[in-house]
Amino acid sequence: MLRIVLAEDSVLLREGLVGLMERFGHQVLAGVGTADELTAAVAEHEPDIVVTDVRMPPGFSDEGLRAALRLREKNPQLPILVLSQYVQRAYAEELLDSSDGTHVGYLLKERVGNVEEFVEALQRVAAGATVVDPEVVRQLLRHRRDPLAKLTPREQEVLALMAEGQSNASVAASLHVSEGTVSKHFGSILTKLDLSLSDATNRRVLAVLAYLRG
Repeated sequence: MLRIVLAEDSVLLREGLVGLMERFGHQVLAGVGTADELTAAVAEHEPDIVVTDVRMPPGFSDEGLRAALRLREKNPQLPILVLSQYVQRAYAEELLDSSDGTHVGYLLKERVGNVEEFVEALQRVAAGATVVDPEVVRQLLRHRRDPLAKLTPREQEVLALMAEGQSNASVAASLHVSEGTVSKHFGSILTKLDLSLSDATNRRVLAVLAYLRG
């Protein structure tokens, strides 16, 4: 069971998320609608994970994310899962750069439509993983097109899927190839991009994202 503080200004979505997370056995300690209330709720409850929107009152710009980043400054290991309607590249980069890049996630709200996938992402972030929405990955990729020109189209597909946190088996299933083929593609990617890292899934995600962020 995860103890959760949820920050979402839309009452309907907030209540829906509360019901969803409680249905899977987690406890929502507080559901709030502003960044200030989020900060206060975390101080009061010391949750296992924070789930927050980016745009919140009063300015509806980046209040939720700025509050999340301040919380990470105080507690670098506090898991943060951001939900947003928008791909805000600079904000995603800043979140992923916070602390050592673990215990963080950035998902688009449309992802919540897949209940099991959302709950799995919640649990993975709480456990220390980095979870990034595919569209965020694509935005990061688009800003690094020149270096990625070294890669074949298939290698770029493999890189994008791995940057989302997918395992070799998942990538293989998505691309309808063998795991051995995926391993060969990733080895070629590491060579072409001058990256050296272990095959541990989360370290691989962090290294790839670090490269994409430049």
